[in-house]
Amino acid sequence: MKQTPATNNSDRSSLSLKVTMASPEIAPFAKTGGLADVLGSLPKALAKLGIKLTLIMPAHRSVLQGNFNLEDTGMRIVAPVSNREEEGCLLRTTINGSIPVYFIRHDRYFDREPPYSTPKGDYPDNAERFVFFSRAVLEVLKLDPPDILHAHDWQSALAIVFLKTQPYLYPELCSTKTVFTIHNLGYQGIFWHLDWHLLKLDWSFFTPRFLEFYGKINFLKGGLVFADTITTVSPTYAEEIKTAEQGFGLEGVLQERAADLIGILNGADYNQWNPETDTLISQNYHQSDLSGKRICKADLQQIFNLPPLPEVPVIGMVSRLTSQKGFDLLEKAIDTLLERDIQLVILGTGESRYQDFFSKIPAAYPGKAGVQIAFSEPLAHKVIAGSDMFLMPSRYEPGGLTQVYGLKYGTIPVVRATGGLKDTVQQFDPKTGKGNGFTFEGYDEISLLNACDQALAVFLEKDTWRALIKNAMAAEFSWERSAHEYKSLYQKLLKKTHPLFRGSERYF
Repeated sequence: MKQTPATNNSDRSSLSLKVTMASPEIAPFAKTGGLADVLGSLPKALAKLGIKLTLIMPAHRSVLQGNFNLEDTGMRIVAPVSNREEEGCLLRTTINGSIPVYFIRHDRYFDREPPYSTPKGDYPDNAERFVFFSRAVLEVLKLDPPDILHAHDWQSALAIVFLKTQPYLYPELCSTKTVFTIHNLGYQGIFWHLDWHLLKLDWSFFTPRFLEFYGKINFLKGGLVFADTITTVSPTYAEEIKTAEQGFGLEGVLQERAADLIGILNGADYNQWNPETDTLISQNYHQSDLSGKRICKADLQQIFNLPPLPEVPVIGMVSRLTSQKGFDLLEKAIDTLLERDIQLVILGTGESRYQDFFSKIPAAYPGKAGVQIAFSEPLAHKVIAGSDMFLMPSRYEPGGLTQVYGLKYGTIPVVRATGGLKDTVQQFDPKTGKGNGFTFEGYDEISLLNACDQALAVFLEKDTWRALIKNAMAAEFSWERSAHEYKSLYQKLLKKTHPLFRGSERYF
């Protein structure tokens, strides 16, 4: 990376924006959820608008063992962790032919699978691992200072904290503005106070005003406090997280920073998720000819050892098996749900209690349910293409992407009206013909079953169901619109000053 001098805000506003995104995962290099999809797609959309993007992530085992044409830059990254210096190296590749992706390699920290935890719990050194990653990100940025550092989720949040609280360590980045995106407030990076030494910050920052959270260290809170602008992944979720019900203890911080918080709806990459071109499904199809979807359904039934009954509706799920995704609700409703004339297909991994419970369902309901405890991108495409309906009973859902994929594939979403699900799925009204799916408000099994029953009733009305499929497939949630919102946000940010840093002196 070529070193360039920093420029002031007035100079930069007329130049092409330089944005560096730091994230713990980016598709296709590493993926545990929707965050990776966002980072694999949003930069491409931003690049089309003339923004110069650079991406940085850890060199997880999936990176090192994948076929990604990695180049060793020869650069060594030295970053402070506690009372010592940790050394890593920098690998490089590109996405879209032109967007550089840099990987922080430190095998003791990142050569693991899964990247953050096992079904038994989080890795005990996660604080240390992502202190190093955040410090290493800033060391890379010093070599070619961007206009904006855009950090994603708690694993990257400390890069903003270190930049703002220790500017003397990073003078090259004195003009760099910061954006922090919350992809899921339920995951905050909370560690006991005895890990504070890892951060090499003064104890004055271990207070409720900054990183302290009920006696513990909260990495994500640091990003919320110190970022110039905060975004999250849907407008509804941006409002929800300011409430006690969904604020996870940080609603006060988010209320205080409400003027700097914006919700920008996630988009879908229709180059990868399009039934007309998808190479991972058994037969392509489009809105005016759904015969291929029937072939995909038969293929899905075979894969999950279900009877090939074309008239029986298949309800699909591709998800992490967690309470957040509503699997506690589904556990309560499963016996009653499977009394219906349906087939249920579940693909995913997650908490061991749900893996154990749902893996036993096919044996209890032969011919009615198929479950695979696995993470498989190709199989996810098959589930979404081959199902008639897609169930997402989430307790909360910041953005969600699979319901958007389902719409494109004519797989009708049945969702709880929360977060991004509420912003993308509108209740279908058979009388008016408007709407693209089915929603429910209450977080209880009766509400879930009622929504499923509404969908099943419409499924029996073939003409009405085809009209609903047409509505769903016509819905447009590409990244183009969202990218324009991010570009506007970046441009405004260049002229913005963080409230902690206004005036002649810092707040602290």
